[in-house]
Amino acid sequence: MSDTDLRDFYQRYVDALNAREFDRMDEFVHESIVMHSEPSSREALVAQLNSIVDAVPDFHWEVQELAINGDNIAVRAINTGTPAKEWLGAAPTGKSIEIVEYAIYRVRDGKFLYMSAVHDAEALRKQLAG
Repeated sequence: MSDTDLRDFYQRYVDALNAREFDRMDEFVHESIVMHSEPSSREALVAQLNSIVDAVPDFHWEVQELAINGDNIAVRAINTGTPAKEWLGAAPTGKSIEIVEYAIYRVRDGKFLYMSAVHDAEALRKQLAG
C-alpha cells in the first residue's frame, strides 16, 4: 500500500473504532495477529476494544501524529472519555480523562498483522485523582 493508502486505511480504522463498529474489524485486522508482541487474534482485539468502551463508554480516539515507513505505521493519539468503571488500574471518579496513546502497527496484504499500543496510565490516575 502507498503512504496515502495507509493513511486512508488507518483513518477508516479509527473512524470504525469511534463509531463502535467493532464488527468491521475483519476489514482491518487479520484473523491471526501479533498483539503486544504475543500471538493473538482479531477476536481478542475485539474483546479488548469492547472492554475499553465498557469501562469508558464515550472513549474517543483522535490521531495527532502518524508516521509511515514501508508497511509500518506509528501513531500518537489522544484518547478522551469519562471512565464509568475501573480502567488501567484507576477507579472512576466522574472526571473526564485525556491521555496519550502510542501505537505501532505492521500491515500485510491490506490488514494489520502486528499491533501494539501503550497508554499513559500514570497521567490517567493523576487526572482522576486531581
